[in-house]
Amino acid sequence: MLYHNLTLLTDFYELTMMNGFFHSANRDKKAVFDMFYRKNPSGNGYAIAAGLEQLADYIENLHFSEEDIDYFNSLNVFTPQFLDYLRNFSFSGDIYAVPEGTVIFPSEPIIRVTAPIMEAQLIETALLNIINHQSLIATKASRVVYAAGGDAVLEFGLRRAQGPDAGLYGARAAIIGGCAATSNTLCGRLFDVPVKGTHAHSWVMSFPDELTAFRHYAKMFPYACILLVDTYDTLKSGVPNAITVFKEMQNSGIPLSNYGVRLDSGDFAYLSKEARKMLDEAGFTDSIISASSDLNEYLIQTLKQQGAKINLWGVGTQLITSDDCPAFGGVYKIAAQENEFGEMEPKIKLSENPEKITNPGVKKVFRIYSSKTHKAKADLITLEDEEIDASSPLVLFDPNNTWKKMILQPDEFYYKELLQPVFINGKRVQKSPTVTEIKKIRQESLDSFWDEHKRLINPQIYYVDLSDKLYELKATMLCKIRG
Repeated sequence: MLYHNLTLLTDFYELTMMNGFFHSANRDKKAVFDMFYRKNPSGNGYAIAAGLEQLADYIENLHFSEEDIDYFNSLNVFTPQFLDYLRNFSFSGDIYAVPEGTVIFPSEPIIRVTAPIMEAQLIETALLNIINHQSLIATKASRVVYAAGGDAVLEFGLRRAQGPDAGLYGARAAIIGGCAATSNTLCGRLFDVPVKGTHAHSWVMSFPDELTAFRHYAKMFPYACILLVDTYDTLKSGVPNAITVFKEMQNSGIPLSNYGVRLDSGDFAYLSKEARKMLDEAGFTDSIISASSDLNEYLIQTLKQQGAKINLWGVGTQLITSDDCPAFGGVYKIAAQENEFGEMEPKIKLSENPEKITNPGVKKVFRIYSSKTHKAKADLITLEDEEIDASSPLVLFDPNNTWKKMILQPDEFYYKELLQPVFINGKRVQKSPTVTEIKKIRQESLDSFWDEHKRLINPQIYYVDLSDKLYELKATMLCKIRG
């Protein structure tokens, strides 16, 4: 939302290809492109889809201004006929996508674009930029929230984000991924999500002493009084002074709620245990102990294993930058193209790396659930004209190791189609849910998977299978091309 029109947010070769298509026989032929990714980020067992709202806004506002046309003309690259065409350009195709917040897996289409090839080609770069970044941060946030084991996690990363857009949309993605609130005020304003914050060391240092600083803060914010206690000495000064202020608030009749201390340095396991003892002995058993400072999912998990008494986690740099895996790696590949008879002809990309060979044709994705446990069993990629017969046994097999099979009887499974319409004939047909609603979608989606798929280290691989018809099409095309 920082820039209403992102039309020129594209790689230059998208435009040169458009110009080439404009003067070719392919000009008006439709093509189908899939966006998918090949590897879960951060060694995770899954990813979280995010960014669809911004993508939809981008598509709705696609147009070239006269200033854009003048700029292109100055480059002496594009033909006059093509530039004239751009003056009335708008997207006219169809887009199907997995809803934001949905758990997704490698190799399966998460967005399917059907449009004249010039239009489908143009949106590649922005689509990947938007979906890759937000899905990456949503996935990282989901890992951090999982490690926190039910404790609230706050996103505190704006000052370390790679620019305003990354800070804004990264914070949005972090909320989708499960964070309870963000420090990013603009994100709170634009997306109606909770914003939280305490105070900095500079607040304490600007007063004659720590106790005076705490008293002033408590006077200003009696119902959100989290005091930063490590400016001078956490256990000898910070926590005792915080307790003094809490007693003064209590004695003056102020009901204590959403109050406590924040640790920002030192041995969090030891300090939080000692702080908990001191607060409990003073009668403040419901007080919060918050921690921040270069936290990530592994440190949070380790601190909890050590019995740390922290129940509110502020996570910044390592969440907003996904510092151990800074790129999502989603790709956008042509899967089918209209031929001279008006039929969609499947396309396949070959590679010496087997994982880079694409799945051809216009496809759908189904999630298969156990009727008994309501947990997801596998995802099934099929061709567009295929349907699952719920009255017959369903045979699933690993496309890389076809001897691995699972047969589900009709009463043992049910399914859901994942790709949903967002644009039809260039018109937006789906209103974006609120970020809070998307967060609930993420939780419900994640709840349908076993913990084995969600653990931080060496998660169990979830199966993404191909239908018989799609598998045979792929094998036939490979044999035909390779001879």
